[in-house]
Amino acid sequence: MTREQLLARYRELVLHELPRGARAGRWTVTADHCFGRIVLDHAVGGRWYDALDRRRSPAFAQLDDAQLTGAVALAERVLVEGDPLLRELDAQSLAWRGRPPKR
Repeated sequence: MTREQLLARYRELVLHELPRGARAGRWTVTADHCFGRIVLDHAVGGRWYDALDRRRSPAFAQLDDAQLTGAVALAERVLVEGDPLLRELDAQSLAWRGRPPKR
């Protein structure tokens, strides 16, 4: 995929496909901004706003090619594996923020 295709795929997954799958499957996370947080955090290996400029939008466009490819692959994986994987990823994302996991 080209970078432009990866950016478009990221946007489609995070804004539309993951929230739709989450609502249908009754996943623990359903909001698009939460999917963005989780995927971005894992793309950079910590709180995304520590690695990317939160004033420059969209944050995902700041990822390098390898990070963007990984972010899309992770989002695709969540779409397939669903809530069990999502819970793990969300728990780690929240831990990076010093927050307890959701129940």
